Amino acid sequence: MSETQARSNYTGDEAYAASRRRTAEPTAWVGVVIFAAVMLLLMGGFQIMEGIVAIFRDDYYLTTSRGLVLTLDYTAWGWTHLIIGLIAVGTGIGIFAGQTWARVVGIIIASVSALANAAFLPAYPIWCAILIAIDVLIIYALAVHGREVK
Repeated sequence: MSETQARSNYTGDEAYAASRRRTAEPTAWVGVVIFAAVMLLLMGGFQIMEGIVAIFRDDYYLTTSRGLVLTLDYTAWGWTHLIIGLIAVGTGIGIFAGQTWARVVGIIIASVSALANAAFLPAYPIWCAILIAIDVLIIYALAVHGREVK
């Protein structure tokens, strides 16, 4: 049998399987997802620090709790940031393990973190702006290239 005849016997299912093998290999975008996981760990650590400071040192921030977007006392804000930080750290570890749920939770927690920091912006503007920028990078990396890590 000639080589041309052998190629014509190649079925559609085999072609699909061959293309899946080629696309299943990781690409260079894995680095972006690993970056998102590291950023989630960092963001979680920053949120934990921000939360602990808000719980124990109300006088540390630039404005009173009445000057915030949502008028909660700093203890409530501290617990909010602490919980967001703990979930972010766990999610970052899950992304390193290649878990699908971690990508979804990572996008959600980065969105919640960005909203919480936008509401907390009057109290600590530069820190919150940096965290919002990190959150945007995390959302981009996980939404666009998240399935690269398995």
